[in-house]
Amino acid sequence: MGITMPDSIRILIVDDHAVVRKGLAMVLRLEPDLEVVGEAENGRVGLEAAKKLQPGIVLVDLIMPEMDGQEMALALRKSNPKIKIMMLTGTEVDDRVFDLVAAGIEGYVLKNVEPAELVRAIHAVAHGEAYLHPDVMKKIVSRMQPQHTPTITLTPRELEVLEWMASPNTYKQIAAQLSVSEETVRSHAKNILEKMKQPNRAQAVLAAMKMRLIKLNG
Repeated sequence: MGITMPDSIRILIVDDHAVVRKGLAMVLRLEPDLEVVGEAENGRVGLEAAKKLQPGIVLVDLIMPEMDGQEMALALRKSNPKIKIMMLTGTEVDDRVFDLVAAGIEGYVLKNVEPAELVRAIHAVAHGEAYLHPDVMKKIVSRMQPQHTPTITLTPRELEVLEWMASPNTYKQIAAQLSVSEETVRSHAKNILEKMKQPNRAQAVLAAMKMRLIKLNG
């Protein structure tokens, strides 16, 4: 066991399949700043583990026996809102995703995601960003009904940043694409959230799509 880095991201993995848990742990432990502090086989055990271990992020499988991922995520959000939650599932998107997004769950990643993308998603969530896998975003948007809402006045630059926020890119990567500082992008993002009255990036993007402010490409 290596020495824990002071700024390492502590991760708890909750999945009822031991092979999945071990595989995820093996992949994540290759990253120097990621520390897998524990594993749990269902939501009930996961809640107890989260209480004891106080991880920074919990990776939660959506479908599990005894207590599923949705029930665990919503319970954990109430009992310890500081812990960030990422849903990890191989299932088709269903109505539970809407409840999870509405509850402010930070991430939703499909199990077929490439390891590098999973690591990138974890880093994004750890740094205060919400992450929805593009496939999940598309499926959610496809179920949305367009709304006629009061016009949101965004500057051309804010609209451009909002378009980029709909991609899986981190704020640092968006900044590089726009040739500006990461702080500038975060400042634009903060203004966008305030104008749209949305709590985080994922919900702002979903609201923007519902209002036809932006479209999801691909």
